[in-house]
Amino acid sequence: MTYSGIVKPMDGGHSIGSPFALELINVGKVFGSLVALEGVSFSIRSGERRAVLGANGAGKTTLFNAITGDFPPTEGRIIFFGKDITYMPVHDRIRRGLRRTYQKSLLFGGLSVLDNLYLAVRGIMGDRFVMKRPGKDNAVMRKAGELAQFVGLDNTNQLVGNLSHGQQRQLEIGMAMAGSPRTILLDEPAAGLSPAERTRLVEMLHRLPDHITMVIIEHDLDVALKVSDQVTIMNDGRLFREGSPEKIQNDPDVQAIYLGAEHQ
Repeated sequence: MTYSGIVKPMDGGHSIGSPFALELINVGKVFGSLVALEGVSFSIRSGERRAVLGANGAGKTTLFNAITGDFPPTEGRIIFFGKDITYMPVHDRIRRGLRRTYQKSLLFGGLSVLDNLYLAVRGIMGDRFVMKRPGKDNAVMRKAGELAQFVGLDNTNQLVGNLSHGQQRQLEIGMAMAGSPRTILLDEPAAGLSPAERTRLVEMLHRLPDHITMVIIEHDLDVALKVSDQVTIMNDGRLFREGSPEKIQNDPDVQAIYLGAEHQ
């Protein structure tokens, strides 16, 4: 199933003349005496699929937190489709089309699959605080059903707490797709998945609409390299290498530090 989107972003339209979805300019983040990010600069083109790789502690999730505003940077600038969002509130970034998933699930386990997706779609709308329960023909509920189909969750009445770990990961991606996002940041979506579930994840990510920019942090290198156009390697909070999946895979320094000499 292809997916054409849910709801147009409510504001922050695409900046004409900017070919980049994300631009990071000398981004740094300090927690007390700990330097988590230092001088990180790179650009991601609109519609690009970018993998961010590195060992534990390299600064990957901190980078995501800086981009999404969970922990804004202490220095540098973050540009989203030509708009400086460095210190913009999280909810404004979401309204502009920036989405993410987290390493740990943030789902409503006592609600159904459809209800979780409904809340995700409704959450980006102007009347999201209206408490009237929707009917079966409600447009937002229909959009939630479309998302469930896209991520392969056919039993929409099933409680989320009863889903497998892989199905919960699928649901998280579906919720991140709510509201026709322009850029999605995926934080280790393959973590804990079986080989079959990882294959389904790769297939799903390949079905993402071309206009959506995707940035993925992933320890499973086979998944990351299969779904990315470009790869950024981080080390100790700094940019270490950038290039195509083939270039990164064949880089001897990257092999020695991250991939291991046996990775082919």
